Amino acid sequence: MRDDLQQLSKRIRREVADLERTRDLALRRWQKALTDEDYLGSVAFDLHSFYQGVERVFEAVAKSIDRAVPAGEKWHKMLLDQMTEEISGIRPAVISMETREALDDFRRFRYIARNIYTFNLDPMRIRSLVEKLPEAVDRACKDFLLFAEFLRQSNALK
Repeated sequence: MRDDLQQLSKRIRREVADLERTRDLALRRWQKALTDEDYLGSVAFDLHSFYQGVERVFEAVAKSIDRAVPAGEKWHKMLLDQMTEEISGIRPAVISMETREALDDFRRFRYIARNIYTFNLDPMRIRSLVEKLPEAVDRACKDFLLFAEFLRQSNALK
């Protein structure tokens, strides 16, 4: 298990760097979208990519530590909720409730972004998410790095 924890910790740290880069791309593209709506689809894809990256971390934790990945129609919401729960004697919560709240709009948006034509995107909805993105990324990355450190320390203790 020690090597698994070490690998998961490294994977989370790599994902954090990618989440921060995605944030920067989304913010830069949003500035372009303000004067050229052809960039709106790119921004929507960046917002979708951000949450997909978050979910990759969640799935990795659920598979390798929890040994339980939700299934069914509402599995995305269930996975988000699962990551706010401590599993006594196994792991702390991966994210705080505040982070969960910051991420939930992005979770809901991922469905929209995957299932509509880009010309039907609501610019005001995109604007709202772009405005929330820096805080959501900062919260998620902070929580992920704390969890990666927990894994690193757990690995050192064994």
